[in-house]
Amino acid sequence: MASMRNRSLHLCALWIVLAVAAHAVHADEYSVVSPDGRNILAVTRTDAGVEYAVRRDGKEIIRPTPIAITIDGKALPGKAAVADVRTQTLDEAVTPVVPTIGSALRDQCRESRVEFACGVALRLRAYDDGVAFRWESSLGQKKIVVDGEALSFGFREDFAVYFPKPNGKGFFSHQENEFDRRPVTKCAELPAGPVPALLELGGGDYLLITDVNVEGYPGLWLRGGEKTTLVAEFAKYPARTQRENDRDVKIVERKPHLAETAGDRTYPWRAFVLADAAGLLTSTMLYHLAEPSRLADTSWIRPGKVAWDWWNAWNIHGVPFRSGVNQDTYKHYIDFAAENGIPYIILDEGWSVPGPENLLKVVPEIDMPALIRYGVERRVGVVLWMTSTALEANFDRAFEQFTTWSVAGLKIDFMQRDDQVMMDFVYRAAAEAARRKMIVDYHGGPKPAGLTRTWPNVLTIESVLGLEQAKWCDLANPEMAVLLPFTRMVVGPMDYTPGAMVNLQKRNFRSMHSRPASMGTRAHQLAMYVVYLSPLQMLADSPSHYRANPDCLEFLRRVPVTWDETRVLAAEVGEVVAVARRHGDTWYVGAMTDWTARDLSLPLDFLPAGAHAVTAWSDGVNADRYGSDVSVTRREVDAKGKLAIHLAPGGGFAAIVEKAPTP
Repeated sequence: MASMRNRSLHLCALWIVLAVAAHAVHADEYSVVSPDGRNILAVTRTDAGVEYAVRRDGKEIIRPTPIAITIDGKALPGKAAVADVRTQTLDEAVTPVVPTIGSALRDQCRESRVEFACGVALRLRAYDDGVAFRWESSLGQKKIVVDGEALSFGFREDFAVYFPKPNGKGFFSHQENEFDRRPVTKCAELPAGPVPALLELGGGDYLLITDVNVEGYPGLWLRGGEKTTLVAEFAKYPARTQRENDRDVKIVERKPHLAETAGDRTYPWRAFVLADAAGLLTSTMLYHLAEPSRLADTSWIRPGKVAWDWWNAWNIHGVPFRSGVNQDTYKHYIDFAAENGIPYIILDEGWSVPGPENLLKVVPEIDMPALIRYGVERRVGVVLWMTSTALEANFDRAFEQFTTWSVAGLKIDFMQRDDQVMMDFVYRAAAEAARRKMIVDYHGGPKPAGLTRTWPNVLTIESVLGLEQAKWCDLANPEMAVLLPFTRMVVGPMDYTPGAMVNLQKRNFRSMHSRPASMGTRAHQLAMYVVYLSPLQMLADSPSHYRANPDCLEFLRRVPVTWDETRVLAAEVGEVVAVARRHGDTWYVGAMTDWTARDLSLPLDFLPAGAHAVTAWSDGVNADRYGSDVSVTRREVDAKGKLAIHLAPGGGFAAIVEKAPTP
């Protein structure tokens, strides 16, 4: 069953309708308190409307700030009275279809629903790792227009924020942004950027702002406001578009409103993850806020690794054929995948004739039905790349053809927006792919925002400043790499596309589009397979490079893409990260640093009793000079010991820890 949920739902007074909230501080305040008592989300009914506030450990993080939603020209709830308030405690066991942080989760929170006498309500939730609220409407109309949403974040002081630095093109964005650390008061100097945004609260605590369940609605962006305030912005509904080339669609005219939708619905969650650095890596609140799986049968969904062609520019060598976009090259990728237990290969750009109208015209160098049959015989599925423009232009015909060919999945690229029209496409394509038992990898567009739970056939999503950037710039560097687990990865699986076997230190690096290399060390790249969550995890480099490095290929062959349990061993935002993840009875450890060399002593108390064998891939003694220098060692440890490791500048560490064989 999809997202098996063993419910142990404990209702507070069985949804008793109250005249005042269960946690009311005074007659007009309605609040929810997290089970551990640390986090409070409060909503206050004032003469002017509604305000919300966020508190942690008795301190105000977000001061009382007005919120409203404007529907069909009317700002709601306005002065409408509170009709009733219902409260409950949720405590549910949740088994993810595709487990990342863990395979056995617990959805535990307190919830209130504050209903106003005007057809809208606010649903509030408080978890131990954060709080969230969303609007709900019961207006009895088939179609309404959401004109706007008043939403801002008034912080009690000038916190430092990792602000999502935009690309300068407004709402036209792949959401592969940098994060610029600055005081909130300095954010007004930047254009709006897409969430998530991470704030330092002091005392080791952080606040991450994002949205969840962005369906039939635009995604949340932020801009700097007055004083210590960030203000929400949303892309307005596209009225007229213009295709500029084979992938870029420009919005030339927008309607004055945000969304055209049904009158009876829920809206996206406004979510606030509250945790220390380690807690950011293990927070599950956003997953629990997401709508459960809509699939009755998920048995066909197959997470796994994938051999990718585009990043390594088809640089296969030592073979008797001309490498490139052709049948022999892709059969070679399939053979490599089959030899190493890799369930997928990707045919990226080039398999079809250029132009959206030509999506189903396969180039003469490829016999697609024969190639896919070759893969099926070897238990390797073929994933086809395409632009969102091309898929939209051929939607029904394309899915019919992909079904006839027995395509395993789709990599849909260049969405570049998160307005309602594009979000509708994202959900529609995911649903149609699921109907035809195809997996999906979204690139060049919106962040996950809960989609990977609702449609678990969407195994991963890019929306990250990933390894591809090394082909043209130096932004995909170790400093960014150790910031991403605490920012972008908190909101869901991310397709960073790791696996480079040519690795350069900072002073040696230059971008090379056709012969790419990574910044940092080889072990840094290997560690990403443990640190970064992606149930469809790329092997970005050439099969020739992997075959030339059999010790590293051994790790890549063995490391899984789904996880039963996660333990954080070291965590400093933007500086260093180390985690241990369990798959079955085997533990995997990954550690990464920025450009600062470090020595770490990693506790092993997560291990069960007894001797364990560790196979470790570490920075070699010369990795600070030659980034590809990696050392492979084997030793025995137990739960009472520690792993002492040295990380070179831009370095990393990866290990497999399994029960030692009986003598």
